Amino acid sequence: MSWNTPWKVLLLVVLSSFAVLLYAGHRIQQEAPPIPSRVISPDGEVLIAPDDISSGQNVWQAMGGMQVGSIWGHGSYVAPDWTADYLHRESMLVLDQYARGSGAASYDAAPPEVQAAFRSRLQRAIRTSTYDPATGTVVLTAERAEALRSLRAHYTALFRDGRTEFAIPRGAQADARKAHLLTSFFFWSSWAASTDRPSQPGVSYTNNWPHEPLVGNIVTGDAVLWTGVSIIVLLASISAMVWWRAARPHMATVTEPPPDDPLLRTKLTPSQRSALVYFGVVAALFLAQIAMGIVTAHFGVEGDGLYGIPLSRWLPYVVSRTWHTQLGIFWIATAWLAAGLFVAPSIGGGDPPYQRLGVNALLGALVLVVVGSMAGQWLSVMHRFSDDGTRFYFGHSGYEYIDLGRAFQIGLFAGLILWVTLVLRAVLPALRRKDESRGLLLLFVLSALAIAGFYGAALGYGHHTHLSVAEYWRWWVVHLWVEGFFEVFATVVFAFLFARLGVLEPKSTERAVVVSVTIFLAGGIIGTLHHLYFSGTPAMVASLGSVFSALEVVPLVFIGYEAWDNLRLAQQDGWVQKYRYPIYFFVAVAFWNAIGAGLFGFMINPPVALYFMQGLNTTPLHGHAALFGVYGMLGLALMLFCARAADADRPWNERPLALSFWLLNGGLMAMLLLSLLPVGLLQTRASVEVGYWYARSPEFLQTPTMSTLRWLRAIGDTVFGAGAVAFVYFAATLLRRRPVLDTGPVVSHDPEGAPHL
Repeated sequence: MSWNTPWKVLLLVVLSSFAVLLYAGHRIQQEAPPIPSRVISPDGEVLIAPDDISSGQNVWQAMGGMQVGSIWGHGSYVAPDWTADYLHRESMLVLDQYARGSGAASYDAAPPEVQAAFRSRLQRAIRTSTYDPATGTVVLTAERAEALRSLRAHYTALFRDGRTEFAIPRGAQADARKAHLLTSFFFWSSWAASTDRPSQPGVSYTNNWPHEPLVGNIVTGDAVLWTGVSIIVLLASISAMVWWRAARPHMATVTEPPPDDPLLRTKLTPSQRSALVYFGVVAALFLAQIAMGIVTAHFGVEGDGLYGIPLSRWLPYVVSRTWHTQLGIFWIATAWLAAGLFVAPSIGGGDPPYQRLGVNALLGALVLVVVGSMAGQWLSVMHRFSDDGTRFYFGHSGYEYIDLGRAFQIGLFAGLILWVTLVLRAVLPALRRKDESRGLLLLFVLSALAIAGFYGAALGYGHHTHLSVAEYWRWWVVHLWVEGFFEVFATVVFAFLFARLGVLEPKSTERAVVVSVTIFLAGGIIGTLHHLYFSGTPAMVASLGSVFSALEVVPLVFIGYEAWDNLRLAQQDGWVQKYRYPIYFFVAVAFWNAIGAGLFGFMINPPVALYFMQGLNTTPLHGHAALFGVYGMLGLALMLFCARAADADRPWNERPLALSFWLLNGGLMAMLLLSLLPVGLLQTRASVEVGYWYARSPEFLQTPTMSTLRWLRAIGDTVFGAGAVAFVYFAATLLRRRPVLDTGPVVSHDPEGAPHL
């Protein structure tokens, strides 16, 4: 096989996959649930006026959106899923009206055979679409109209007075008009989840999610079919990969290192010194994220405070969770951006003009985005903005992981463009040379371009974009930007750095990385759709998302090879031992990739599994194991490598680093196994046996068993937090003195002109 063949396959995979993903987006936009212009009662009373639903979506966003419970299963986990909550409450209110009309005191008091007749009547009333496309009008039955009035009063009181079990403080929404709009939005999300699509009788716009037996919302045949197909495809692909691996000799990438550390006599450039400052910001953001995580987790068991302190008055749950998730993205991304800025001058042979100025300006812009967006989110949630337009640009977007207001999203996107410009201009001299590392360098450049470009998907939704379409673009950012191209970038950076150190053979490493990236993206790009099964999307999304997300697991089968190769690096004698902790953190990445992304990821990926598990504690189980275990560990590993390269001859006090390594990994594992996994599995059983609403209800979550399991999370959180403090302490010890560096040339060159780090 030609050395160029893997590159051609990679290009084909990327282009064809994005063509499919864009086509799916077109179908989602065409077939998204309609937004009625009016909802009326049988006698013509206007219950929901034109624009009430869209305005209600904006009210929900301003309050924190997905950080205040969830809609269609996407969001936070303490408050209910408002779609499921509204649907169940409406169903019970209508059933009770049926019962009282027949002389019974309530639905629960009626005989079983009468209850069955009431349920059949309810299903006809709710599942039959009365939407008129010509006028945009939905006509409700008298019973449903009365239920809407009752639920409007219920939600108005809930958000006005607050509710401790939901971590919703008093005054979360004190404006009665906005509460009316918010209820209209909840109604619409429930209507779309329970009304049959005109083209698919028995299947709602959300493919019958959430599970609600009262209205006939049960798992669809398509979900069962594509679950089976995805498992068959997974097993077949694993078998094919095993055969392929067995048929080809293992190409060793680890090589005998040179006698001396190539970094030993390297002099840092001015921009590299500035790039090291980024890691101080990383450490500060890391600790801040841990603090917000502790507060957020505690809100789940105490509701309105922290060990008796009424914290929700100044820092409500919605803000602490927003900051916790956002800071996680910020510090990980900052670590990776800093690594790119630190490595680039060594690759290219020095600083281009004004490189240091650009690096410092970018750091200032990043700090402005972090601080400004966090302040704007607090102001939005605390109702300090005078109009919704200001909120949209400077407040809370309402969408998880892209919570920044639009102005800060634009600022972050501009910062990423500046970052990739700084990196590319620094590596340009090396790109012009044709040496054996050019392929890895090209991968480095392409992944950097992808990081800068794909955050632009956050700008794909507007102020009044349909929720299904906004979700589509949101997952471009969360799945493709965070989970996809950042991982590609980090993998390439490590391969390139160790090739430059002389411990990996460049050409075979290039081939191995290209093949790995191709296999990963073959499932990962189209696999983005597995997040959208039940977000008002057509059935074809489930078919594509389930099959291709299963393919994402295939390369993880051989993760042991990667981990073993990395361990072999760490066990090399001599100067390589100085790099063992960056390598150990990279080994942890491989471990959590298999557990967090592979095991816990595929556990919730098949349509039938996700139908019952979406938005339960099985979701943060996967999220914590993958986001920190994989991407966070990558960020810490890159930080350690750059710190080591900055002063290669300096001895490290590795005791706090070793302590940190085991506490972080052990604490994360305890958090998952002692609390999130058992809570999630018990919630899943409740979702299957009773209904999704019950799995998220205080009636279930406040039982003694569930309360105990949720409190047990404090063990893992405490251990993990201690590991974070130990890591930051170790990083601080490196600041006690400046590196003493030779005054020799910035870089040395081999006889063929290739620069060494």
